[in-house]
Amino acid sequence: MSGLFIIFGVVGAFGLGYLARWIQGSYTTKTAEAKAHRLLDEAKNKEREILLSAKTKALEITEQAKQDEIEFRNQIIKIEQRLERRETDLETKTADLESKRQKLLLKVDELKKKEEEVEQVRQQQVAKLEKVAAMTREEAKQVLLDAVERSVAQDLSELTYKLINNAREEAERKAKEIVAAAIERCSAEVSTETTTTYVTLPSEDMKGRIIGKEGRNIKAFEQMLGVEVIVDDTPDTVLISGFNSIRRHLAKLALEKLIKDGRIHPARIEEVYEKAKKEMTEDIMKAGEAAVYELGISNFPSKLIFLIGRLKYRSSYGQNILKHSVEMAHIAALMAKELGADVNIVKQGALLHDIGKALDQDMEGTHVEIGREIAKKFGLSEKVVNAIEAHHEDVAHSSIEAIIVDAADNISGARPGARKESFEQYIRRLEELENIANSFEGVEKTYAIQAGREIRVFVKPEKIDDWAAIKLAKDVAGRIQNELKYPGEIKVNVIREMRVTEYAR
Repeated sequence: MSGLFIIFGVVGAFGLGYLARWIQGSYTTKTAEAKAHRLLDEAKNKEREILLSAKTKALEITEQAKQDEIEFRNQIIKIEQRLERRETDLETKTADLESKRQKLLLKVDELKKKEEEVEQVRQQQVAKLEKVAAMTREEAKQVLLDAVERSVAQDLSELTYKLINNAREEAERKAKEIVAAAIERCSAEVSTETTTTYVTLPSEDMKGRIIGKEGRNIKAFEQMLGVEVIVDDTPDTVLISGFNSIRRHLAKLALEKLIKDGRIHPARIEEVYEKAKKEMTEDIMKAGEAAVYELGISNFPSKLIFLIGRLKYRSSYGQNILKHSVEMAHIAALMAKELGADVNIVKQGALLHDIGKALDQDMEGTHVEIGREIAKKFGLSEKVVNAIEAHHEDVAHSSIEAIIVDAADNISGARPGARKESFEQYIRRLEELENIANSFEGVEKTYAIQAGREIRVFVKPEKIDDWAAIKLAKDVAGRIQNELKYPGEIKVNVIREMRVTEYAR
């Protein structure tokens, strides 16, 4: 009996457990289905939102594309209209040009006919003149030559009178210009800029102290430093004048020290002169060392470096020679690298090409000649020597390095702003002189020389005879006098030369 109860209990417990598990599974299933339905609804809602957003974006893109298409079509229409207008204008211009060409051809034909008629009339007039004057052509030429000779004699008389009247007024100024040109070896147009230095004074009283009692201070200063001190009515300023630029800068430095110190007397001037000389020597050496260091040149002796530093106080057409030489060396080095030339030789030749100007104020000879002797004295290579003496084409270039140095010199000197405007005006005046002479028929070539004070005109002997050469000289001089502005006078030389060569074999 008890076993039966046990069996029934087990069966009942098993049934209750199964029922509980069935109830729990049913609840879990319903919960999962509800969650699945909820997720499905959310997915459908997101799908609808995404579709709606996509449709909106597609509509916007479609509208933008339509707008872009409309703008593109409008631009194409405008371009087509512009091209049509240009094509129409081009056709019109082409028609006008063709019409003008036809008219021009007609005029050319008419001119040829008129030239033939004029030549016929001229021949008839010459024949009539010979008949009326009872003279041959050669006799008529002689009469005209006599008339020209009288006219030239009158012009010479007027010119002589003019020169005599101007000589007294211009004598002193022209003498100074000639001396300046000889010492500075540059044109008179820049002599004032390169031969004077201004020193500013703290007050007008300082002028009296500079002059000293009976002028002893200024005399001692001028004698010791080799310059001229000009004390005029210019307020708070004195002028130091001298053709040696080193002495002029040394005098400026010494005078500024004296003015700052306030004690000015001959003994003090000598003391300050020695100090200024020492400072300037150090400054020159530093300038030379800086130049060779910048270019990476290491084989120059100290004396040659000192000469390079002296170029700091020299200028040519307003361009500082040391800066010009260093700049030129950089340009030449770049060119040498491109051409495969010796860069070191090119740098040395460019830096030293004007080294003669460091001493040309103290010794005879051109700066090219002096520069050549300096290079030989310091044992520089033949290529460097040739680069120095050939940069003004005094001798032929013997190497590509010399050609590069010459080209770099032209580049550095010709760049905008490198030299004073007066030099450009000088070149322009020479070109104008040559252009006037070249405009005449029968002229073969023309050279303006002597800084534009003389022009030589070479004519073709088969087209210009002796009488025509005389007339040409007078016509050229007249054109120059009427069209150009220039100081002094310009000499016109017309040269007619016939050369005949034959060989005896």
